[in-house]
Amino acid sequence: MYAWIFNEVLPGPLWLRIILALLLVAATVFVLMEFVFPVVSEYSPLNDSTLDGS
Repeated sequence: MYAWIFNEVLPGPLWLRIILALLLVAATVFVLMEFVFPVVSEYSPLNDSTLDGS
């Protein structure tokens, strides 16, 4: 799948495809960090850090 995106979808010479691929990765990470992970973290039990006082 990634080879198909790199070879068929991204236009231009190799150096331009590398830059565009890095921009796609950065945009994906940004969207995940800003929008997806905050919503999902509210439903995750991993953030429940309560201490028992006894």
